[in-house]
Amino acid sequence: MNDDEPGQDLAALRAEHRLLDERIHALAAEPGSDQLELARLKKRKLKLKDQIQQIAASNIPDIIA
Repeated sequence: MNDDEPGQDLAALRAEHRLLDERIHALAAEPGSDQLELARLKKRKLKLKDQIQQIAASNIPDIIA
């Protein structure tokens, strides 16, 4: 396994999270927007956030003082 993989995965997930955020804001600003699509995008964004936090937490070494 390459040491750069978690960092690359994290960067890709963060980029996708930003894109989803932009799509959500654009869709919410449209009158008569599809609420089901909006809810689906928000759910996907939350899943990405959880994945980002999980990867970031796994990169922090456990230090027992």
